[in-house]
Amino acid sequence: MFDDIAGRYDLMNRVMTLGQDQKWRRFVVSCVGDPQCGTTLDLATGTGDIAALMEETYPKAKVLGADFSLNMLKEAKRRFTGRKVSWQACDANSLPFASNSFDAVTFGYLLRNVDDALRVLTEVHRVLKPGGKVVCLDTTPPEKNLFYPFVRFYFRFGIPILGKMIADDEAAYAYLTGSTMDFYSAKELAQLFSTAGFKDVAYKKFMLGTIGVHWGTK
Repeated sequence: MFDDIAGRYDLMNRVMTLGQDQKWRRFVVSCVGDPQCGTTLDLATGTGDIAALMEETYPKAKVLGADFSLNMLKEAKRRFTGRKVSWQACDANSLPFASNSFDAVTFGYLLRNVDDALRVLTEVHRVLKPGGKVVCLDTTPPEKNLFYPFVRFYFRFGIPILGKMIADDEAAYAYLTGSTMDFYSAKELAQLFSTAGFKDVAYKKFMLGTIGVHWGTK
C-alpha cells in the first residue's frame, strides 16, 4: 500500500494535516536533543522528512533512515540527494542491527502499521544504547469531547475523499482512518513504552488530540 502511494505521500500529508505535519516532525527532532557525533536511526522513514531534519539540525550526527517500503525509500533518496543520510530497507519487527548501536531512534506513523507494537518497541529498546532516546510520532484516537463528532466525520469521510482526489487511492486513506480509530490511546501507548523497558516516558498531543508524540529513555 505504501509503495503505491509513495509519489503523492508528501502532498497528501500536507493537505490532510493543514500543513501542520512538519511542525510535529520538528518537535520530534527537538525531543531527541543533540547526539553530537552519535548515530541515529529513523525507522519507517517514509520519504525521509525526519531523517533529513535530524541531519540538518544535528550536522555532526550520523543519520540512518530505514523503511520496509522500497518505493518510499526511492522517494526519500530522490528528495534528499546530496544529504549525509544513509538509507536502508529493513523490517522493524526484526532489526538488522547489533544491540546497543544507536544514540537515538525516531519513527513517525510506524506503530499503527505493525501487527505487534510491543515487539517493535522491544526491538527498538534492544538497538538503543543505554541512555539513548526514543521519540515516536503517530496518530491517536480523538477523545470524546466537544470536537469528537467533527473529528470523526473528517476521519471517516474527509480523509478518504482527499485520498481519492490527491493520491488516487481512497482505500489506502480509509485504512488510515480505521487504523487511527482502533489504535492505542496516548495513555495506553505510553504504558506500552514502559512495558518495553523505557524509562521517563511522556507524551504531548497535537491537532485536537489526534496526533501524539511519545518519548522515553533506555
